[in-house]
Amino acid sequence: MTEKEQKDPKVGADSPKEPARNASGPRKESKNTGKKTEGGDPKAQGPKMPKFNAYWIYGLILIALIVVSTFNLGQGPQNLSYSVFVSDLLPSGDIKRVVVIKNEGAAEVTIAPDAIDKYRELFKGDYAPPAAGPHFNVKIPTLDSFEEARKAAEETNNISIPVEYEERVNFFKDFLSMMWPLLLIIIIWIFIFRRMSSQGGGGGAGNIFSVGKSKAKMFDKEDNINVNFGDVAGLSEAKQEVEEIVEFLKKPEKFTELGGKIPKGALLIGPPGTGKTLLAKAVAGEANVPFFSMSGSDFVEMFVGVGASRVRDLFRKAKEKAPCIVFIDEIDAIGRARGKNAGFSSNDERENTLNQLLTEMDGFGSNSGVIILAATNRADVLDRALMRAGRFDRQIAVELPDMNEREQIFKVHLRPLRLKDDVDPDFLAKQTPGFSGADIANVCNEAALIAARRNKKLVEKDDFLDAVDRIVGGLEKKNKIISKDEKRAIAYHEAGHAVISWLLEYAHPLVKVTIVPRGKALGAAWYLPEERQLTTSAQILDEMCSALGGRAAEELIFNQISTGALNDLEKVTRQAYAMVSYFGMSSKVGNISFFDSSGQSEYSFHKPYSEKTAELIDHEASAIVEEQYNRAKKILTENKEKHSKLAELLLEKEVIFSEDLEGIFGKRKGPQHVIPSNGGSNEGDDSAEKNNDTLSKNDKPDDAKSEGSSEPKDKNDSENKE
Repeated sequence: MTEKEQKDPKVGADSPKEPARNASGPRKESKNTGKKTEGGDPKAQGPKMPKFNAYWIYGLILIALIVVSTFNLGQGPQNLSYSVFVSDLLPSGDIKRVVVIKNEGAAEVTIAPDAIDKYRELFKGDYAPPAAGPHFNVKIPTLDSFEEARKAAEETNNISIPVEYEERVNFFKDFLSMMWPLLLIIIIWIFIFRRMSSQGGGGGAGNIFSVGKSKAKMFDKEDNINVNFGDVAGLSEAKQEVEEIVEFLKKPEKFTELGGKIPKGALLIGPPGTGKTLLAKAVAGEANVPFFSMSGSDFVEMFVGVGASRVRDLFRKAKEKAPCIVFIDEIDAIGRARGKNAGFSSNDERENTLNQLLTEMDGFGSNSGVIILAATNRADVLDRALMRAGRFDRQIAVELPDMNEREQIFKVHLRPLRLKDDVDPDFLAKQTPGFSGADIANVCNEAALIAARRNKKLVEKDDFLDAVDRIVGGLEKKNKIISKDEKRAIAYHEAGHAVISWLLEYAHPLVKVTIVPRGKALGAAWYLPEERQLTTSAQILDEMCSALGGRAAEELIFNQISTGALNDLEKVTRQAYAMVSYFGMSSKVGNISFFDSSGQSEYSFHKPYSEKTAELIDHEASAIVEEQYNRAKKILTENKEKHSKLAELLLEKEVIFSEDLEGIFGKRKGPQHVIPSNGGSNEGDDSAEKNNDTLSKNDKPDDAKSEGSSEPKDKNDSENKE
């Protein structure tokens, strides 16, 4: 027992004992792990010294030779300036001999033994000149100037100065001058291949043979990964899927008792910025197993066979650490369907890498205990063999967040900000339809920057609304030069959009209209689209009519049209062709869809319909657009005075809100979103989200998801006037 146990009867065998102190010192904290170590432990005393290497001796010898050869060390001749040599030594008659080295442009001067004491002040420090010499080293400008000075001194003082001329060879300097280019090439060669080996994730050998090693980074429970499932807002279904995988690793008996097996792989599929990589980081932070992380592009290399070699090395390391998780981000870099690559090479390196990946994931060999987690936003181009059960048992859809999920995401990103009381996550979620998690994080950061730019102490609601405008529409350009005629045309164009969207029941609710240039747009109408899961033909036609309102206003008011409707025409053209060829909304073409959701015809040169059908599709799409254009002109003609009044008000204020339209046209039939015109900032930017007249996601032919369904509208909708 210790002395404390003897004195204190409460301290017994069942109570924790105080660890004894080391005689060499008190207990110290280790900087790396935070664990307590004894003061006498030499490992805790400071950083470890590097191991001795025999190459250091060769390096020191080489440096010493260079220094001795380059600099005048030891008892050699002292350096003397040429002016002192000409003025003091040449006329003195004390020179015993001068040796001129022609190839070095220098002269070695030897003083007579009986005259050395006269020049003690020219020797530096406690230099003991040798009796035999030479005593001084003089740099001469040219041989001619030296000869002139010598002859003048001999004639003036009636003396004789012995002079010898010679050329000397410095073998060490000549060797260095000959070898330094080769040494430089060798050094560069070693540096390049060490860099290549380090980028190849090589196992410490530092040579070219490690280029086939895996570049995956491994994280385990000792690494400080500060992301967990609490930091992932929204995505409740996707979180549940990956949480189950983590729980299986922590408590496998819960599932194995019922005969269940751990999933071999999970594929995260969704648009960019929705949180796929964040989910993987949360898995790495929650799972108490090794976590390997790498990108699909890390397998790609210019050397043949490197990709397959890295796949083998990755799974070899993973099997050694099993159970573990392997995360491959952007797997479409190597998982593209075979035979569909842009290059037509018969021996494609990417296909070889994919073949090796397929074999390692579910081949003849055993691969138990290794879970593959991958992410992509191009699931349509992945190989079918890669996506089958047994390789990726689960395909987890990570979609754009809805309003409730956006509110949760806002709450996460608002935590570090100093907010004013008027900031409401629910209000911000309603103003940002179509925003991804990355967009919301950008909004919060931009709002903080805007508040700091305005020298505010707290971030206010206006800053968030301005941040939404800044992200969606671009930077405001108040100083852009626009003529009066152009500004008037823009005002009537935007007023045409506003009038028709206000009067049509199924058009998007208008928030504000502006003719202040932002980004590439000279003016824009801002909407707050409904988050629909289905879109009817009447809704699409109303949106098309609203988009054509600007072009119709130009023709009715100015009797001419401009290039300002380029974005509008692009939008309605895509919508019309989508209605006819994808959604089956044309009576003449019928209930037929030519959309290929599998993506198998991406590189096909043939259309899935005949030339006659193609002509019919063109005719029907053109008829739909023309019908909605005439409808827009009719509405504007019936409301000509109100349209002109709104346009003049827009010219006067530059920014008008839904409240101003309500004052002119009355209450709107469909959904309303009224923003008071006096509730904004000086720039008139504190509106809801800016949604312009470009095609929404559900109407894009490339993004059509399923038959008769559509998605919430995209946030990017600005109207470009060129």
